[in-house]
Amino acid sequence: MKNKLKMTLVALLAAFLLLPIGAVSAAKGDQGPDWAKYQGMAGKFGHTSDKFAIAQIGGSYGGTYIDQLTYSGQVQSGLNNGLRMHTYLWYGVGGSTDLGAKALDYYLPKIQTPKGSIVALDYEDGASGDMAANTDAILYGMRRIAQAGYTPMYYSYKPYTLAHVDYKRIIAEFPNSLWIAAYPNYLVTPKPNYAVFPTMDGVALYQFTSTYVAGGLDGNVDLTGITDNGYGKQPTPPKPAPTPQPNPGVSNQDYVQTGTFTATTTINVRSGVANNSPVVATYAPGESLNYNHVYIVDGVVKGRYTSYSGQTCYASFGYIPGDSFGTRTTTASKRTYTIQYGDSFWSIANKLGVNMYTLVANNGKSINSWIYPGQTLTY
Repeated sequence: MKNKLKMTLVALLAAFLLLPIGAVSAAKGDQGPDWAKYQGMAGKFGHTSDKFAIAQIGGSYGGTYIDQLTYSGQVQSGLNNGLRMHTYLWYGVGGSTDLGAKALDYYLPKIQTPKGSIVALDYEDGASGDMAANTDAILYGMRRIAQAGYTPMYYSYKPYTLAHVDYKRIIAEFPNSLWIAAYPNYLVTPKPNYAVFPTMDGVALYQFTSTYVAGGLDGNVDLTGITDNGYGKQPTPPKPAPTPQPNPGVSNQDYVQTGTFTATTTINVRSGVANNSPVVATYAPGESLNYNHVYIVDGVVKGRYTSYSGQTCYASFGYIPGDSFGTRTTTASKRTYTIQYGDSFWSIANKLGVNMYTLVANNGKSINSWIYPGQTLTY
């Protein structure tokens, strides 16, 4: 991959103690290269002991797609030579979940490695200044990869990650899913030098050199057995988001409410309030969003919020009647109602779904007070 780290000296003992301790696997300790167009149609092989390779399918560069025409040939060449082949794509979407969604829509159908194999997001350039938005875009992409039946991974360098991404959120949802690079120098390095290991939680693949052989080639070591995935070992499939079951018997309505919604299951986020609007994101259990309006559409409860990229979105909160997909914590907000001809305290309270006596008291009135069209009540 194109960016190079400056040498980072880390004590050998400390690095050894912080290495992931995964379950015993045939792939743990296996090595292999990763390929881009520079390695040609058949790929560039490193060492006869290599067991896997990871080929670039292409990437999104701020919404512009550049395919790697070498991808298909490299995958077939690697498989023909007994390598477990995996895929990565350049994920230059900054902090935009929308760009991430379009990139995954474009590339997921083109994956040619087996279901269960690694599909990594290469995120090493173009980050926005908003760490939360960057992380949201990455997590969105990883969820889409998992939902498609592949093993999601995040690739980058430690300094870039610490500056732009909340990687703790990534490994909380996708444990041991980091593929991190750190090189001791640019001499030929056939084996990892753990003195410069990027000490972070959740590292499953370590890219330890860009000079695996003379002339240049990225070299990687599998620390957990993750490169077995797709080749006899399958990742745990994610729990799908519930599919809303519309109930036309429930009247449609909406009301102003601000608060925080915390998901207890995977929920879909749609681009519009309609139940068949396109899904543009998902929220995993434990993740939260701040909403500002609630809609009930054919029995499906939705919360409106503004994403980090400025897009208006609608998250599914649950059904009426039926299950809730999370918990809501509301913040105090005042709503107003303008009195109309023929209104009474009873009719207004019934219309708004509030207690009549509370409505009267909150407006400093008694049940016998006169009200006039055009007056405003708070509730």
